Amino acid sequence: MSRPRRFYRDVDGILLLDKPLGLSSNAALQQARVIFGARKAGHAGSLDPLASGLLPICFGQATKVCGRLLDASKDYLVDVQLGARTESLDCETEVVERAPIPALDDAKIDAVLASFRGEQEQVPPMHSALKFQGKRLYELARRGESVERPARRIVIHRIERRGLHEGRLEFEVQCSKGTYIRTLAADIAGRLGTLGYLVGLRRLSVDPFADYPMHSLEELGTARARGMPALDALLLGADIAFGDLQPVQLGEAATRMLLLGQAVGANSPVPEGAARLRAYGSDGRFLGLVEGRPDGRVQPVRLFVTPDGNDAPEPPDLLDPS
Repeated sequence: MSRPRRFYRDVDGILLLDKPLGLSSNAALQQARVIFGARKAGHAGSLDPLASGLLPICFGQATKVCGRLLDASKDYLVDVQLGARTESLDCETEVVERAPIPALDDAKIDAVLASFRGEQEQVPPMHSALKFQGKRLYELARRGESVERPARRIVIHRIERRGLHEGRLEFEVQCSKGTYIRTLAADIAGRLGTLGYLVGLRRLSVDPFADYPMHSLEELGTARARGMPALDALLLGADIAFGDLQPVQLGEAATRMLLLGQAVGANSPVPEGAARLRAYGSDGRFLGLVEGRPDGRVQPVRLFVTPDGNDAPEPPDLLDPS
């Protein structure tokens, strides 16, 4: 008997998914997409199967903010096993080296963690998805090869101890994009006078979603059983990703003209010198990004609705993507 086809719908918004352990980011995305019945979906920032926590999933027009979210700062809860090192710097590979753990107290740990705050350079691990001469570094690492990797500039905004118990150090860190937590964990262990590898990782937040709750796949299934309105109520608007930009309100006629690509006057004052603004229609709907002009009008930069005021139609996708 042939597998039944699923019909997908146009749905827009950002889902803050609490990705479980053992599931790849793409597998989690596809499960969420099926639950919502969304035609178009993408995630903003992968999490390894061995990591849990926040995976922002963007549906429909909100997929346009994925790039912005990839550049955002992220907050992690990190669990490090001290006294040993693995080849991959996490628990995916076997321990290859051991070292004694020196006597550590809170003051010593706090001082070492504080030394990592700020802008610095970090060498990516061999077990990473970066490419060297067309091949992923982890492919070379699995063959026992090692190549020189240029250091990358990262920023540790905040790092705080959470506990130390039986050789397991737990800390929380807020860091810039491009930070390899496995490398950070190993470097911290080194400054503590021992070795270390990552045994647990949970992403707590992605800027600017620190104050919003995550939703598990089980919670999504429960909401779906109550109906699509209950499910859609869990989504955030795409404009939340642009919370650092000032809003500007347009009238009904100006909204129509803006969606046709024309510069228009606004109902609310346009801040002097503002390069980018969030534009809203007369009904309060987020229209997209605009920029101010010297004559006081605004012109479209990137719109999230079509000239008819609806979301851009997507081609039909009838097959189950899972």
